[in-house]
Amino acid sequence: MKFAEKIKALFRRNKLSEETFEDLADLLIEGDMGAALAFEIVDSLKAACKKEGISDPDAAKAKLKELLRPYIKTATFELDPGKLNIVLILGVNGVGKTTSCAKLAQWAGRQYPGNNVILAAGDTFRAAAIDQLKIHGERLGIRVVAQQHGSDPGAVLWDAIDAAAAAGAQLVIADTAGRMHTRSDLVKELAKLDRVVSQRADQANYRKLLVLDATTGQNAMRQAETFHEAVKVDGVIMTKYDSTSKGGMIIAVSRQFGLPTLFLGTGEKYENLQPFNIDAYLEDFVGE
Repeated sequence: MKFAEKIKALFRRNKLSEETFEDLADLLIEGDMGAALAFEIVDSLKAACKKEGISDPDAAKAKLKELLRPYIKTATFELDPGKLNIVLILGVNGVGKTTSCAKLAQWAGRQYPGNNVILAAGDTFRAAAIDQLKIHGERLGIRVVAQQHGSDPGAVLWDAIDAAAAAGAQLVIADTAGRMHTRSDLVKELAKLDRVVSQRADQANYRKLLVLDATTGQNAMRQAETFHEAVKVDGVIMTKYDSTSKGGMIIAVSRQFGLPTLFLGTGEKYENLQPFNIDAYLEDFVGE
């Protein structure tokens, strides 16, 4: 049963009761929202229902949706047409980072036709990541700038920025190493890439997007904490957001770190990358 179906089933009860609210808290925790946030939301819902005289379960569900909305930070991903746009794709191994690079490149090509995109194989720690990005580039007809396994990621990004300038490309999307660092190692490695951008494209529209796996629950929260404390993350790509995910992680990450989810990865195909829509998300999470 999809998570929203469980929420809907809970609110199909004939009347609201203390048990309903307790079960709702349990469900929100199960939905990867985290215990503290789940209890905070349920307490707010109980208070709102009491204050507004809400006793109908459908009205209570609508109020829940209304209360959840302010917790969710939103933003749109747009290219600056007057500048080179550079995006670093961050995250640990296994979350779909390299594939997300390709999906974002394909999305940008559709949304901004006529503007060249260049992929940079900056995950030089993992040879398979370089090969994988090259295969994506061949399939999509997108140039991939790469060096050999073990080379300096900063040099790859440097070459990609130079290639963008030579080709008049508007967007560089750079993959990065996905092994879990200590905070100091992460800062050091990404500081190198920051320096490359400041030296080669100091006027660029430069963003760092963190890829999180929607099915990993609190592990995703720990990853978000590590990366966001180490470097300023601008937004999230939530992968594997399909029938196996519960969705509460989006609210938790937004509430805890102030990070908007920009895209949802909803499948294996390149076109399965959807800009985040708060209305569609709330309907999916709570039910229509």
